[in-house]
Amino acid sequence: MSSGDPQVIPDVVPLTEPAGGVGPVVATQGALDRVVAAFAAGSGPVAADAERASGYRYGQATYLVQVRREGAGTALIDPVPLPDLSALGEAVGDAEWVLHAASQDLPGLAEHGLRPSRVFDTELAARLLGMPRVGLAAVVADTLGLGLAKEHSAVDWSTRPLPADWLRYAALDVEVLVEVRDVLAARLEAAGKSQWAAQEFEHVRTLPAPPPRVEPWRRTSGTHTLRDRRRLAVVRGLWQARDTNARQRDVSPGRVLPDRAIIAAAKALPRTVPQLVALPEFATKGARRRAASWQQAIDRALALPDAELPSLRGPKTDAPPQPRIWADRDPVAAARLAAARDVIAELVEQTAVPAENLLQPDALRRLCWTPPEPADADSVAAFLRDRLARPWQVELLSARLAAAFADA
Repeated sequence: MSSGDPQVIPDVVPLTEPAGGVGPVVATQGALDRVVAAFAAGSGPVAADAERASGYRYGQATYLVQVRREGAGTALIDPVPLPDLSALGEAVGDAEWVLHAASQDLPGLAEHGLRPSRVFDTELAARLLGMPRVGLAAVVADTLGLGLAKEHSAVDWSTRPLPADWLRYAALDVEVLVEVRDVLAARLEAAGKSQWAAQEFEHVRTLPAPPPRVEPWRRTSGTHTLRDRRRLAVVRGLWQARDTNARQRDVSPGRVLPDRAIIAAAKALPRTVPQLVALPEFATKGARRRAASWQQAIDRALALPDAELPSLRGPKTDAPPQPRIWADRDPVAAARLAAARDVIAELVEQTAVPAENLLQPDALRRLCWTPPEPADADSVAAFLRDRLARPWQVELLSARLAAAFADA
């Protein structure tokens, strides 16, 4: 669970131990079979969470799955020796799964055969209710008056064996999740937002995986400071060499070579290994140990013909330009965007829903840059549906945005 609040929340009762204690990690087929039988005999929703090793391992693999159900208790499952957990999903049938920040955990759970047929996302519920803090600790404190420590949220969950205090932390993440769900569900009903929430939960449950990024190396932090194609080629070459090394070693790329080192090399353009390791960003033992391979990547980039250098602008997309230049490029579109933002701001006040949850910012920019013709309520509604806006968002926004466009 990566969605936590680092601050201490006052006036709460600390939640320090799971009610049933912390059992051994489920790591054998026999132990998993017993968990499956217990959850099949249990009742009500399934509280679930998953832990990754972001920042330590390559990719987003799941290293611990926590589940809890009334009558079955809590199970901590190691998916490394037990990659197929589909029997657990079949055992609970169409039971609702309760997760916090479900979009973070559902892809990893699906890789292990766990695909809930219904979801309740406590973070999304908190957002729709306008709660000021939506991390799990803050939501637990607000709804139940309990204090949930989050000190192990960023540890290396690929560690084996997992320390006892980490397992206690993991068990507590699902200890009261169903109780939190019940309080939030009642609040959503009282606020008239139950249908909004149901549509949001189904959207996050069924959202397909995003397509692979085109030229992912351009996301290297600091790339925007380089305005030379040769230097961009060095960034690309080092990024690719780092990615290959990280994948082979199953290590987070940032631990193999930090972004700041890649950018420093691109600016300095060293021609030799001694010149490379003289850079402060390459002073670490790991960077120096692999300096020869980094220099080879730099040399290949420096030797590229001009025709093979990356462009300054990056790959072409159908996305609109940055809003800061709209006034110069298309003043009418800039006026539409200003009017649309006023509509969103007014609805934020009325509904207490954050702007990004009322409508995805990218969808709003695209609508304002190239609106349908004519931009009436029906065509705006169709545009929003094509951008995967949910029915409650379409109903709330289409007529208001069409009217704002007409005025603009």
